[in-house]
Amino acid sequence: MSSNPGQAVSYILSKYVTRYMKNDVLMLDSDTPTRDAVHKLSQYGTDDIIVTGPDGMPVGIVTDEDILSKVRDVTVYAEATTLKDVMSSPLITIPEKSTLQEALHKMRDHHIRKLPVVSKKNAVVGMIFQTTIADVIRNATMTPPRLLSPPVKAILGNLGFVLQFAGVLLLVPAIVATVLEDTVIATGIYLTTVLLLVTGFFLNSYGEKSSLNLQQASILVFASLFLLSLFGTVPYLYVFPSVADNVEVFGNAFFSSAAGFTTGGISLFENPEDLSQSFTFYRSYTQLVGGMSFIYLVITAFYPESKLQSMRGFISGRTLHMKELFLTITVIFSIYIVIVALLLFFFGERNLLDNFSLAMSTLATGGFVPTSTILDGLLWQESVILMGAMILGALPFTFHYAFVRKKFLSPKLGREVLAYFAILGGAIVLFVGMSGIDPLQGAFYSISASTTAGLQQESLAGIGGGPQAILVILMFIGGCGFSTAGGIKIFRLFHLRDIASMLSGAKRAQLSLPAKKEAIVTVIIIASFPAIAALTGYHLAETEGVPYQDAFFEAVGVITTGGLSAGVIDSETDPATKIALGFLMIIGRLEIIAILYIFFPRLS
Repeated sequence: MSSNPGQAVSYILSKYVTRYMKNDVLMLDSDTPTRDAVHKLSQYGTDDIIVTGPDGMPVGIVTDEDILSKVRDVTVYAEATTLKDVMSSPLITIPEKSTLQEALHKMRDHHIRKLPVVSKKNAVVGMIFQTTIADVIRNATMTPPRLLSPPVKAILGNLGFVLQFAGVLLLVPAIVATVLEDTVIATGIYLTTVLLLVTGFFLNSYGEKSSLNLQQASILVFASLFLLSLFGTVPYLYVFPSVADNVEVFGNAFFSSAAGFTTGGISLFENPEDLSQSFTFYRSYTQLVGGMSFIYLVITAFYPESKLQSMRGFISGRTLHMKELFLTITVIFSIYIVIVALLLFFFGERNLLDNFSLAMSTLATGGFVPTSTILDGLLWQESVILMGAMILGALPFTFHYAFVRKKFLSPKLGREVLAYFAILGGAIVLFVGMSGIDPLQGAFYSISASTTAGLQQESLAGIGGGPQAILVILMFIGGCGFSTAGGIKIFRLFHLRDIASMLSGAKRAQLSLPAKKEAIVTVIIIASFPAIAALTGYHLAETEGVPYQDAFFEAVGVITTGGLSAGVIDSETDPATKIALGFLMIIGRLEIIAILYIFFPRLS
């Protein structure tokens, strides 16, 4: 017997009626003769008939007991009696998204033992019986104690689903490597795919695909990014040279994989052109997967809207219907990638596959480049294309959605987008003026920092303290909320007004509880980004023997997933440090907010 029957019963009663309802329901028109209805009952082996009106909608119910009690002499009365003469009406139903507990309450209130289950359009989709619920409760209390609690099972079930979908997504670079006859890289990617699929299947066998609260969703997204980064190390193990210290190889691989899936973009490969094209495509593809927040994409694509409330805790702004939003954005960004790659191919003389790799990395604000010289000697047209692509990646997904929904008419710019362009424009002017570099290149670096894309032509260690500080501030602020960009995000700056209200006793009472929680979270996030960067910079300065200014700049690129580098982190960096930095990139990609919800659920 279950060690906690009360908890087991509570868990069962929280399930939807659709899980335990009888799907096959006999439905007949109200004008059907009772005699024919009796034959149908016998033929279908059921005791109930849902009676429908002229419009096909359910209007009543007839049971075998109704027929026996109301049609006493079948040989005399059955010929002239129809179902509308003997049905019970009005029909008491229950929505398909109701729980078993709600069904029991309705049965008790109306003194009935069964309920037709109806969809949003009032169509009957099944029947839930009191005896079925009783059997389910009895089985739950008699079942041996679970190894895993229901919340853990829900997280594992969703995690398994996400990993399986990730395995399917990674078939794209695996197929590319196969077509290019790069068997070594193809083997590594296929192995990653198999690991993701098998692990997902294993987790599904122990888990359950149930809805999550915000704390559980936070655990899900963190675990998903970690496991993606972990399994994504496999192809890198085939590329990094073998050394005596296996920990060093793993550290390099894990850091590089995390830099891909988190769009951190800091590369340990000084000459990526020495890598095969299939592998550089794989690196950029992982940034696209991470930048597009595919974890949310999976959830929204395969879950009903009613189960997506927990995901809203990670999303800023008005999102409309999340399912429709994500499906539209997937198509939009696919089109963006094709357009950017073709434009780069048209204006330049580079390989088309390299252009696609660069396009994915740019729009995902990732920063990986297929060759170390691909950004050298760019034509002004190419620079404009890349800057435009970076900005597209830093704008909210809802902006792109509105752009397409209005049939390519210019949508009204929201406050967040206007604020982003105002900050970016001012920073470009300051950076160009203080650094003294070419205006086009200065704009390129400013946009690269602001969008946290991290595209750069050379180390930024020697540009001076003032210009470096501008880039640091831009990386800290980041792009707009719910975009591929990292950083604190522009929309959180708007909450500074609520923070000021909280400090003012007169206005504090006017703030709602959600606004107060959001303000507290904003304060923690704004304080955490520079604090983590400062501590990480101190460690890098000590271990790498570089000036603190450069080490701090590097640390900012890690925690904001900005990717701009002062050349501090390389393949010679301590393996433990690189593994820790990989975790920091994951935390930064989650904007620290998921970690807050995991350990401080009251903030949600």
